[in-house]
Amino acid sequence: MAFSEFEIKRVEKIVSQFIEKRRPAPEIRNKLDLGYRLRDQSVEIFEIRPAWNNPDKIIESPLAKTTYIRTKNIWKVFWRRADMKWHSYDPKPHVNTIEEFLALVDQDKHACFFG
Repeated sequence: MAFSEFEIKRVEKIVSQFIEKRRPAPEIRNKLDLGYRLRDQSVEIFEIRPAWNNPDKIIESPLAKTTYIRTKNIWKVFWRRADMKWHSYDPKPHVNTIEEFLALVDQDKHACFFG
């Protein structure tokens, strides 16, 4: 079951505040920035930058992902490994709220999200 309109607005507000706090200085955002997308039951945070070999091409590099499991009322936490696949974040594979997910990503104790 997809998020309700209320849930979408709430998640967008919380994640937008997180992204705004973590974004680089305005003068370098054309070279490096952060973004997010909400798709189905998942929130994905990604880095935005020009391709190194073609500055006209903008690429998105996923950093962190969470998926809401309504039946269990939890958010599963994922990180993107070098194999370019999403893997469960073993130090804390799930959290109870979107705020807990964002705090986990912000702390990045194991350098899995921002490196």
